[in-house]
Formats: sequence, C-alpha cells, structure tokens
Amino acid sequence: MQTKNGDYNVRQSNLYIILYAIGLTVVCAGLLAFASQALKPRQDANVELERKANILSTVITLEEGADIEKIYNERIREIVIDFNGNVVDKKPTDINLGFEYKKDPKDRLLPVFEVRSASDPDKIENAVLPVFGFGLWNTIAGNVALESDFNTIKGVNYSHVGETPGLGARIVSSEIQDRYKGKQIFEGDNIVSVDMQKGEGMDYSKDAHKVDGMSGATLTAKGVNNMLREYFRCYENYIKKNRTSNQQASL
Repeated sequence: MQTKNGDYNVRQSNLYIILYAIGLTVVCAGLLAFASQALKPRQDANVELERKANILSTVITLEEGADIEKIYNERIREIVIDFNGNVVDKKPTDINLGFEYKKDPKDRLLPVFEVRSASDPDKIENAVLPVFGFGLWNTIAGNVALESDFNTIKGVNYSHVGETPGLGARIVSSEIQDRYKGKQIFEGDNIVSVDMQKGEGMDYSKDAHKVDGMSGATLTAKGVNNMLREYFRCYENYIKKNRTSNQQASL
C-alpha cells in the first residue's frame, strides 16, 4: 500500500510541476505580448526618428539635442518617383527598398528627399537618394546626398546587416563615408558614379570619381560600388532633369 501511495504522490508531484510550468509559461507569454504591444508605438516612433536623422545627417551636422522632427519638417520634401523621374502618388514610407530591388530597375519606385532652401522653399539645395544592394554577407543600404548641381556628392551614410567587424563593417564609419564628400558622379554628360578602390592608403583627392578603399574588404567595396552604379542609373532621369533646370536657372 505504501508503495502505491508513494507512486501516486510522485505522479501527483510531477503533474503539479508540469501544470505549474505550463501556467507560468502562459502568463509570461501574455505579459511579453502585452508589453510588446504597449511599447510598439514608441518603438515605431524611434525607428521613424532614426530614419529622419539618417537622411538629415547626409547634408547637415546634427548637434546633440537637435529637434530632428522640426528640422526635417521644415527642410525636407518627400516624394516618390518612377524610373522616368516622374513623381508618383506614393509616400517614401510606402516603399520597401528590399522589395523594389527585386524588380527590374525600370519598374522600381524610388524615394527622394529634397532639401529645400530655408529662404526659398522652391529651391532644391540637396537631393538625398536612398540606395540598396548586397555586400559580402548580406544586404547593405544607404543614402547619397547630392549638391544643388546634382553632380557633387554632399555626403553619404551607409548601413549593413552582416559585414565583417573591423573590415567591411567600416562602411558605417565617418572615416569611410567622408571620403565621398566632394566627389562627382558625372563625367561630361554621362553618369559614371564614384568607385571605392582596392586596398587602402592611396590619395585620390585629385580624382573626382575614386575614393580610397578598405583594407581586407574588397568584396564589400565592390558591393558598395555596384549599389551606387545601379541606383544612379535608376535615378538618372530625375537627376538629369533637375541638373538641366538648375543649369538653366543659373544662366
């Protein structure tokens, strides 16, 4: 009898532990789900603020504590264009660059962020063009800002998913990104882009279409070069339209 009771107590104890574990799991899952939903608006707001800061950082230096929302709303005009450079009835937040990248370039929709003059809202001081591609291990992306001549690079910022730390991942550093400032994408009437070179430590200050490379990160550099060339072709009609109109306005 004692053995049977002992076996019964053991089974009862095991059942209690299992039920307790299940109950605790359900409660914890519920709390996590609730917290996730409660925090989602704040998380989405932070993501949106970071997006705006990345766009602005290609054209201005954001001081600590700067009112990013205010600056962005005052200076940035958001549009979406097609391959022909025509504005379409979409918002940049409607556009997923990764999804568009899978399309034929002529079918892609392209976000553009025009930086308007504070004194003359009709004047485009800079155009920020989002770009997307692949590095060594995963996707890379970024923004390229052009001066009002639609030729000279004002600034860039790049991001990556999985490039090698200390090597390809250096594309996110200001040391690398600053090398693009002042470079030009046109040679005559043709867009030739700007290429990061193999190796590092060379002086390309006199070459408008080359920047110094990253030691040990040749494949990441090739990915960046391919990304820029492809997307400058996608934006080409928009760029040339504005370049022509700005040249005429300056005459």
